[in-house]
Amino acid sequence: MFAERESRYSVVHYNFSEVPQQVTGAWQDFDISTSNFLKGCKWSPDGSCLLTNSDDNILRIFNLPVELYSGVAVQGLSEMVSALKMHEGETIYDYCWYPFMSSLDPDSCCLLSTSRDHPIHMWDAFTGTIRCTYRTYNHLDELVAANCVSFNLDGSQIYCGFNKMVRVFDTARPGRDFQQRPTTVKKEGQNGIISSIAFSQDNSGMYALGSYSKSVGVYSDSDGELIFLLQGQQGGVTHVMFSPDGTKLYSGGRKDDEIICWDVRNPGTVLYCMMRSVDTNQRVYFDIDRTGQYIISGNADGCVSIWDSTLPPLNDDTTKEATLQPVMKFVAHGDFVNGASFHPSLPLLATTSGQRQFEEPGNDSDDENTMDQDIVAQVDNSLRIWAAGTSVK
Repeated sequence: MFAERESRYSVVHYNFSEVPQQVTGAWQDFDISTSNFLKGCKWSPDGSCLLTNSDDNILRIFNLPVELYSGVAVQGLSEMVSALKMHEGETIYDYCWYPFMSSLDPDSCCLLSTSRDHPIHMWDAFTGTIRCTYRTYNHLDELVAANCVSFNLDGSQIYCGFNKMVRVFDTARPGRDFQQRPTTVKKEGQNGIISSIAFSQDNSGMYALGSYSKSVGVYSDSDGELIFLLQGQQGGVTHVMFSPDGTKLYSGGRKDDEIICWDVRNPGTVLYCMMRSVDTNQRVYFDIDRTGQYIISGNADGCVSIWDSTLPPLNDDTTKEATLQPVMKFVAHGDFVNGASFHPSLPLLATTSGQRQFEEPGNDSDDENTMDQDIVAQVDNSLRIWAAGTSVK
């Protein structure tokens, strides 16, 4: 099954000796207000479209322009317009694609989202309608929203994170029947709200959980038992990812400038850190290309950083930490870059930007109406697509 999934993708040849070229993007979809910032983007598994989340609680799907299917940079493309909008009622916490989504098979075109005070929704990516819901309840039989959601590798189960708890649904059985997997037993284990989930793709049967308690736990998929716990992030963990070969685990946190690369073969060992600028509590996504060579992340200053994991890190004598230096850093947006994603089969990148704007202190205006208005020095709520290669093999 896993070999079959890998065979769908070509080897992508990136060229990071030159700054990636912006080929298209989307702005008008997000100009409802200056505060409608984006919250990341995720390419569909077949690469035909892109999913975004924004502060207006709408999931949008943008189709990849046909001119870019060759992987070659094309100039003069018009602005992208969302092909589909899925309205959630409250703040969207997390979202993900079905892992075998293919636009050639409409039944496979679906995605999950979880939002405040709502059950998990499975959306139809062709019609924008809700196919079904998965509902979790507390001991008082009250609906509780999941903080994060993910399919397992074969798409047969849905994992969702809560406070010191993971609940698992069978994908084929919507409703309220689920399996519970506590992350703490007799006050031992991983504490805090589970904020992110990632599965190892090497068929080792492991998954990782990031927590706002600043910890990362690695668990056995068969029984949910904790294998090892990692501590070292300075902020609450907001994103975790395994390398494609399963030997490394990457984690990043809020108000934390480090992406930490952990050695899965030697639990607790940090191979190196990658520095970015994250000065807010929002989730800032990073991504790893399908070969595991390149890692990409945005920064608070509007730049995008790219690292090459095959290069040796530098040792910092002051912190005694090995630091991997970026091979490329370029200005991509005029505001916080919170999302960055590699296309699964073409040398293309997607980035998103924006952040919640607050009134700056020291405003002496007597107009009471200005107290609730955003004073914005620089706003860029946009999605941008970048060409970063010359060929696809």
